Amino acid sequence: MAGLLKEKVCLVTGSARGIGRAIVETFAAEGAFVYANGIREGSIDAWLTDSEVHNRITPLYFDITDPLAVKNAFIRIKNDKKHLDVLVNNAGVEYNELIGMISRKNMENMFSVNVFGTIEMLQMASRLMSRQQYGGSIINISSMVGIRGNRGQLVYSATKGAVVALTKSAAKELASKNIRVNSIAPGLTNTDMMNEVNMKDIEGRIANISMGRIAEPSDIAKACIFFASDLSTYVSGQILAVDGCTIM
Repeated sequence: MAGLLKEKVCLVTGSARGIGRAIVETFAAEGAFVYANGIREGSIDAWLTDSEVHNRITPLYFDITDPLAVKNAFIRIKNDKKHLDVLVNNAGVEYNELIGMISRKNMENMFSVNVFGTIEMLQMASRLMSRQQYGGSIINISSMVGIRGNRGQLVYSATKGAVVALTKSAAKELASKNIRVNSIAPGLTNTDMMNEVNMKDIEGRIANISMGRIAEPSDIAKACIFFASDLSTYVSGQILAVDGCTIM
């Protein structure tokens, strides 16, 4: 597959670890120049020196819920590279709480990052991409719980359901500008968040994965390649489940 994103300029949010890091490194390996976003200063530098494609990755630290910081980030990309081909809205936060125990603070934080931050990024990217004759590609990372729901994840699934809905609406609005908007909906994925989960609580969900294993971050990154590359020039408004054929 080497070279599918040759010379494309990409921005990936939430790149300090897990799925975000995998997307950044996979895109760079395919020939892209990648701006890797993180909120905590130095969080990307911690792994960047060990990456085989570090020369194609630029850390970019800002909070996606801060409109001014978002604007400044896009100004920098425009000044550096003159254009942006791909945005991956991957940054997200998750708190799992049962109904009756839901924290207002956690709820507001999830909506702020997962929904409002995604919209903020999408708006700025679309402004830049609309000035480009060839448009661009926006990929929103949602979740299978945003499609199917799940016990103990009412608010998280609501935010990811919103990501699914906004993806479809944005695709319709931006199609005339040749900007494609699609979403990847991962199932259970082997990230740091999984280390915080009691595995006994999700044994049933794992048993329902037909392929017999949870996803690796690289599985999600490979799916993103399709939407980021010219292989998907006539594909928009789609939600791609990457869940190992989970029976729910």
